[in-house]
Amino acid sequence: MTKFLSLFCLCLLLVVSCTPKQQTNTPQSNTINTQAGDGRITVGTTEKPRTLDPADAYELGSLSLVFNMSDRLYTYEPGSTEIKPQLATALPKVSADGLTYTIPIRKGVVFHDDTPFNAKAMEFSLQRFIENKGKPSFLLSDTVASVKATGEYELTIKLKKPFAAFPSLLAFSGVCAVSPKSYEIGAGKFKPNIFVGTGAYKLAKYGTDSLKFDVFDKYWGTKPENKGVNVQIQTSPVNLFNAFKTGAIDVAYLSLQPDQIQSLEASAKKGDWQAISAQGSVVTYMTLNRNQKPLDKVEVRQAIASLIDRKLLNDRVLLSQADPLYSMIPTTFNVSQPLFQDKYGDGKFEEAKKSLVAAGFSKENPAKVQIWYPASSMTRSLVAQTLKSLADTKMDGILQFEVKTVEGATFYKEISKGLYPSTLTNWYPDFLDPDNYVQPFLACEKGSVAKGCETGGSQTQGSFYYSEAMNKLIDQQRKEQNPETRKKIFADIQTQVLTDVPYIPLWQNKDFVFAQKGVANVNLDPTQNLIYKTIKK
Repeated sequence: MTKFLSLFCLCLLLVVSCTPKQQTNTPQSNTINTQAGDGRITVGTTEKPRTLDPADAYELGSLSLVFNMSDRLYTYEPGSTEIKPQLATALPKVSADGLTYTIPIRKGVVFHDDTPFNAKAMEFSLQRFIENKGKPSFLLSDTVASVKATGEYELTIKLKKPFAAFPSLLAFSGVCAVSPKSYEIGAGKFKPNIFVGTGAYKLAKYGTDSLKFDVFDKYWGTKPENKGVNVQIQTSPVNLFNAFKTGAIDVAYLSLQPDQIQSLEASAKKGDWQAISAQGSVVTYMTLNRNQKPLDKVEVRQAIASLIDRKLLNDRVLLSQADPLYSMIPTTFNVSQPLFQDKYGDGKFEEAKKSLVAAGFSKENPAKVQIWYPASSMTRSLVAQTLKSLADTKMDGILQFEVKTVEGATFYKEISKGLYPSTLTNWYPDFLDPDNYVQPFLACEKGSVAKGCETGGSQTQGSFYYSEAMNKLIDQQRKEQNPETRKKIFADIQTQVLTDVPYIPLWQNKDFVFAQKGVANVNLDPTQNLIYKTIKK
């Protein structure tokens, strides 16, 4: 046995010393990979995917991976919210009543398992997205009445009611083509550990802490600039930060802390590496529950809107890594109007006091408001404490904030029950259209002025806002196909929010990516996805 073990150890030593070093998940060995001439890119992230099944993927960690392995009917140009055809060959032809969309389908496309792609395959993919009832299935099931291949390369989709933003919805990462040979339709029939689509990359490895994407040699479109991508999933922002600084990864994206971003940006200015930033689509609001006293009084909501100092928050908490937001609709869209800036400004404490006094409050009878946020969010913790400090030092005791926190899962579960007077909430859009920043927050299917919203978007978001006028405006913009007319309706919506103040917009994020020297063409999709296929070194 001793001789055997000695011989085994000798053989193992020879194998290890003669074998080229392979990529692992430790920074020490990965440093070599970023310098290797194999043409592959190593991407580091803390976003761990829950699933790779597009019919059930609804978190950024999953959707970003699906995005890079798939094609959809439509996609976005980097830096633009305008859609362009991908598996479609043109924008849809829309019927006069706005209910029927006819879409020409691309020829000469095959799936990763060599199954031919056509309109029938796209019908299967969309039907599966709806019928398998995954987390994002409502995006189509609430809107689509039927999907049918009306020719080998023609798809016809009928809607339940007009929805002008529907083509943008078809660019959602999860609404991609998947192989009918590798998947099946049926509630709950998901395949979380595989992906078989038509995209530029195919899945070569799916592990708990790493993934490997190989170039799909039969891809119909422009081939990737690299030879493949290795994705490393780091366990914390600290590990991601250190892995990038030591050269273990080529590109670091999501999610670094503000102080880490600040540090990496400073080093990038010295030429140590590259810092790439882009305007983000994620927004943060303060939600005000109109069913909780004293927020049932509009003057109190308006006073809080005057109190907010976005510049202070951006400088002190966000380290200038965001843009102040003065509308429910971010500046990503040309319909956005900074009305909150014009009416309420920033840190208008005297105006805030006047509103509170008009509502019957004083030093002896202060307005007391709780601010809630999920415990895991350090940023929102600092924001809440800063707002409390502003009220304590600037409002002469007329307005008092109490900061409260709760575990994240509980926070999101309870917010729709009306337990929280006010909350700090961020919003990741499902698709890029102004509607997605309006309808989920302001629409109410069932409610009244007396009781507020009982069922609908505003109830789900915790404001319980109800306005029949707002419901009509939302329906109008959803039906309107003319962009200029729709823009005017969005202006009316923003004006109504300014008066009623069910939410206070706070900031719009910036996205930051860091790349080593010698890495080129690092781009972000407008929906926060890092685009793998353009990266080269």
